[in-house]
Amino acid sequence: MRTRTHFRPDPLTTVRNLGILAHVDAGKTTVTERILFATGTIHKRGEVHDGTTVTDFDAQERARGITIFAAAVSCAWDGHRVNLIDTPGHVDFADEVERSLRVLDGAVAVFDAVAGVEPQSESVWRQADRHGVPRLAFVNKLDRAGADLDRAVASIRDRLGAVPLVVQLPVGREDAFTGVVDLLRMRALLWGAGADSYETAPVPEALREEAERRRRLLEETVAGLHSDALEEFCSAGSLGEATLVRALRELTLAGDGVVVLCGSAYRNRGIEPLLDAVVAYLPSPADMPAVQGRPADPAEPLAALAFKVTATATGRLTYVRLYAGTLRRGDTVLDPGTGRTERVGRILRVQADRHEEREEAVAGDIVAVIGPKAARAGSTLCAPGAPLLLEPPTVADPVVSVAVEAARSTDTGRLSAALARIAEEDPSLVVRTDAETGQTVLSGLGELHLEVAVEKIRRDQGVEVVVGRPRVSYRETVVEGVSGLAYRHVKQDGGAGQFAHVVIDVEPLGEPGFAFRSAVVGGRVPQEYARAVEAGCRDALAEGPLGGHPVTGLRVVLTDGATHSKDSSELAFRAAGRFALREALRASTLELLEPVAEITVTVPDESVGTVLGDLAARRGRVTGSVTRTGTAVVTATVPLAEHFGYASRLRGRTQGRGTFTTRPAGLAPVPAAVAATLLAAR
Repeated sequence: MRTRTHFRPDPLTTVRNLGILAHVDAGKTTVTERILFATGTIHKRGEVHDGTTVTDFDAQERARGITIFAAAVSCAWDGHRVNLIDTPGHVDFADEVERSLRVLDGAVAVFDAVAGVEPQSESVWRQADRHGVPRLAFVNKLDRAGADLDRAVASIRDRLGAVPLVVQLPVGREDAFTGVVDLLRMRALLWGAGADSYETAPVPEALREEAERRRRLLEETVAGLHSDALEEFCSAGSLGEATLVRALRELTLAGDGVVVLCGSAYRNRGIEPLLDAVVAYLPSPADMPAVQGRPADPAEPLAALAFKVTATATGRLTYVRLYAGTLRRGDTVLDPGTGRTERVGRILRVQADRHEEREEAVAGDIVAVIGPKAARAGSTLCAPGAPLLLEPPTVADPVVSVAVEAARSTDTGRLSAALARIAEEDPSLVVRTDAETGQTVLSGLGELHLEVAVEKIRRDQGVEVVVGRPRVSYRETVVEGVSGLAYRHVKQDGGAGQFAHVVIDVEPLGEPGFAFRSAVVGGRVPQEYARAVEAGCRDALAEGPLGGHPVTGLRVVLTDGATHSKDSSELAFRAAGRFALREALRASTLELLEPVAEITVTVPDESVGTVLGDLAARRGRVTGSVTRTGTAVVTATVPLAEHFGYASRLRGRTQGRGTFTTRPAGLAPVPAAVAATLLAAR
């Protein structure tokens, strides 16, 4: 057994910053809770179904039984400090995962041993791929009926394109699962009924042959990926434990392989070996490349990134990751994005909803600070004498909107302030005023996302809110463009005039987005004016001619133009670009696009026909169907506009036995008849 240790100022090599990633209900929060228990951070295990876990501390999380907000905790294991972020598993809160992954060095991806890779576990895996975050895989719930480690590993290989490096073999199946065989040290780790720790034992005789076969397979796989391991394997015919551990770490850091462990977090089995693997294989801040030329050194000038902002009874908390330097209480920091300096009044080590005061934080730390008033998620905080700007996390575009208003006119001001606050805390929430109706519109990533936001306003601010029917965010795209459209912008109202002449082609891009290219020769339109034309074209994308929706999926080519020696300016060419593209779009053939989502429905066998009929009525396109013991899993692509109210409809049609999950699947053309109805309703 590893010994439990307490916090002390640790070298960077003994720090691990990691996230726990998973599909909803894979057991991610339970894994986090058991890690806190195993490390002695808490002395009583909490349960998700009882609403007593440390990281799901928000009232809505406990009521709904899911993680909604990313929660940070710290613990210690084997002389290492582990900073953990428990992230949401529901698709509507994927932006919380994105902001967390931006500041993490590693992650543990949790998979259900029955379901394997599920839609949202695939989505968060791709998010981690984009950020280059090294991962371990933990196959959870091996005590469940139908649990199968090999099937889960196959889904990791097939659906994620990863190379799984399985280092454990289960001892017992389903209810009889009692431990694992450690394939590196060829020993059994066994947990007795109700035991909080494991006992080591020889590999059970019934599993010895299989364990040796799997150890050999692990060695062969590692040798095929790691040159030093291959050399030893060829010369000695096998790999020693030290070589295997070193190769597994290097493969993990390079993203060339994923170490796979297994267990049952609910039964407290497999957590200590998982912590050992975190320490052995995941990177420390010292292993990460320098940020903007600044290494992870407390002696360097400060470089930190704010990734989360919350308002609490303690004050306005800004969560930051320090990449370089040291931050002390009372320091003045610069936000280079705004040019504003702010004072750090307090520094807090965060334990979910509890905080521990600290005098300073150093490179590699994840802490919360009180004092900055203007910092937002994505803001850089740095030393005023050594400014730099870090890349902020990306923010997903909203796809669902609702109109909101205060139930009492006297609460209108309070509602406006509350909306501004939640939009500040969650950048994926957007608040705007509808120009036509004057209504306040709240937009987010899904129906549940908006429900949670509205309930937070009601609970935290005491404002009763009236919510309209959800609406999706449509887009317009070019199907057939135009060539040679000329536009001359001339304005003379006293003093210096405005003159700009542009000729543009508009063509489909073939994918969401916008592209601009200048093909003007001979200097007829200088480069600075061409950039102004591009800016004007981007202005014109805000409203399309079909229904006033944003336009996407087109390329604009500036082919010709003319200038005036006195009256031409960037302002004039920007206006010309805006008006030219508006005219070009009116002359082009456009179609309406709508957001679609992949929906995975799990229902009893006898309900499959009913569910398929309902999906067809919602304009769904079935893409797959798999039958398991007594249940069927149906996958379909369904317009997001048809998702509203589906949860209650599914419960009613399956007597409460059906469940479903969704994930975004991009944009798709709206059928002509449906588009005509939508546009006529405007």
